[in-house]
Amino acid sequence: MSAENAVAVTVTDTVAVAVVTGAASGIGRATALRLAADGFHVAMMDLDAAGLAATGELVQDAGGRARAFPVDLCDPLAVGSVTREIAVTVGAPELLVNVAGIGVAATVLETSDEDWNRVLAVNLTGPFLTTRAILPLMLDRGTGVIVNIASVAGQVGIPKRAAYCASKAGLVGLTKAVAVDHGHEGIRSVAICPGTVETEWIGKILANAPDPAAARAAMSARQLDGRMGTPEEIAALVAFLAGPDGRFVNGTALIADGGMTAA
Repeated sequence: MSAENAVAVTVTDTVAVAVVTGAASGIGRATALRLAADGFHVAMMDLDAAGLAATGELVQDAGGRARAFPVDLCDPLAVGSVTREIAVTVGAPELLVNVAGIGVAATVLETSDEDWNRVLAVNLTGPFLTTRAILPLMLDRGTGVIVNIASVAGQVGIPKRAAYCASKAGLVGLTKAVAVDHGHEGIRSVAICPGTVETEWIGKILANAPDPAAARAAMSARQLDGRMGTPEEIAALVAFLAGPDGRFVNGTALIADGGMTAA
């Protein structure tokens, strides 16, 4: 591991610490709120400083503890620096939840070099960087849980989502590799593969559709119960995996898609 990612601290905070990326909105925000409600002190990482501040206010209004750390998750030096700051000011994390992600609607032939690199950077390189920075702190404790929010698009092909599918499949592979390498050292690494979840990102896709109502109906119909999932439902699964009831789950990808991939 490179020197800029090495962290050495003395942990003084007895409150369990969770790091959540992409906490400015959507599944990341719901996860931060749920983990704070469960007693974690949540360190929130995202490029969107205003969104992080809004999430922090929601956490505090609910009686929880959270602190915002605006950061470019694709920048190795920045991720290493913020990790050191989290370790010193909040505590050594025992839970890392990688949520931050983006997508581009395009086939391979339609995907530009720029879009390909951007999607892979956020969806795969970002989780790699946070894992590389935070994992040594978990190893020092002898325990830790890493939850990566992948997608059903990492399990099956989704039309016009070539870069997204590739990035999420890679994230599932990274998840399993970490478990194999470090499971015997007390580390659990698990991926969650949601189906269609009603987030701000989905809202933008629907708003830009020629017929938003028809697009919403089509997205909802992909699930067997005819509705999209909620960020809170995915956050609840994260909470399960982070807790003692999830301790036998490691090195796998859990699909939470309302039956979308059952057929």
